[in-house]
Amino acid sequence: MAVRVDVTELNELLAVTPPQQNIMLAGRHGIGKSQTITEFYRRRGMPVVAFFLGQMSDPGDLIGLMHQDETTQRSEFMPPYWWPVDDQPVALFLDELNRARPEILQSVMELALNKTLAGKKLPEGSVIVSAVNEGDEYQLTDLDPALVSRFNLYHFAPTVDDWMRWASEHRIDARVIGFLQKQPHYLDGDSVADPSSAVFSSGLVKTPDRRGWARVSDLIGPLATLTPMHIKMVAGIVGPTAATAFRKSLATPLPVTPDEVLLAWSTHRKTIAKMPLQELLLLNEQILMWLQADKCPVGKQDQARKALLAYLKLLRSRKFDEGVAHFVSMVDKPQYPNAMLFLSESLELTGLVTEYIEGIQIH
Repeated sequence: MAVRVDVTELNELLAVTPPQQNIMLAGRHGIGKSQTITEFYRRRGMPVVAFFLGQMSDPGDLIGLMHQDETTQRSEFMPPYWWPVDDQPVALFLDELNRARPEILQSVMELALNKTLAGKKLPEGSVIVSAVNEGDEYQLTDLDPALVSRFNLYHFAPTVDDWMRWASEHRIDARVIGFLQKQPHYLDGDSVADPSSAVFSSGLVKTPDRRGWARVSDLIGPLATLTPMHIKMVAGIVGPTAATAFRKSLATPLPVTPDEVLLAWSTHRKTIAKMPLQELLLLNEQILMWLQADKCPVGKQDQARKALLAYLKLLRSRKFDEGVAHFVSMVDKPQYPNAMLFLSESLELTGLVTEYIEGIQIH
């Protein structure tokens, strides 16, 4: 059984794994394997070349085409279109490895063994990361154990919090975030599939996944209100069960948003003072994601810190210490460095957070 890693752990693994070692990620479709890999290496200034091996019918796309050298009259492979021309390292992302044809896998074996293709060696420092889909719904190719042994194998299992942070940073529609925050079982929704919704006799059942919710956000982002036809479109993306639950959630949003709390505190204080604890816990998470995504406008940081302090003090005055402890326990996680940095600029906030962290550790 492969070691399970979330997004934070995967980024740490990618950072410390030597380029000479290859990485293989196993996981279901739509959970962000390719996106996490691509964003990690692009942040480091390394080009990412992605191949969907399950859709590749000819190894020529990977290794280049054969031609005759005019000088030597010998046959050799021309460099493929993606081959680096400046001798700079690249990150090769080999997706759908266990859906590839056998002749494609032969080329992958050469890559995995010595970072070469058709006799041409990749630039020093290049890395190879592969991904395999898991699930009974796929037509899969059995991988040679000798090939698998050339990769460090991990089971990629991003958490709901991983997606929430990503969604906030990538401006996913607040209605989608709010819904999945309340009902996270719809994020990766095999468990909410309705077999009765299968298309005709094909047995096709649409279930929600992370990639699908991003498409829902793209669809509804420009829309202030959603019509029944929009909900049908959402159902085509994430399935009718998830779409129905999403429609119902639109009638009961939180009464305030993070920017209203932190940038217009005096206007919304009375509303916050009436919110039940369960809503405040959801608001805590939204505030934290707002801070982590650096959404505070330039020049408004001090105002937002004062408002955050007032918000936490209000929770204490209402005897909702559980709500304060909930916020502090989340902000203390390594996944939220931007939020912790924001708090650290205020001595009062730092003191309050430290007090609760020490209390949590004692208990």
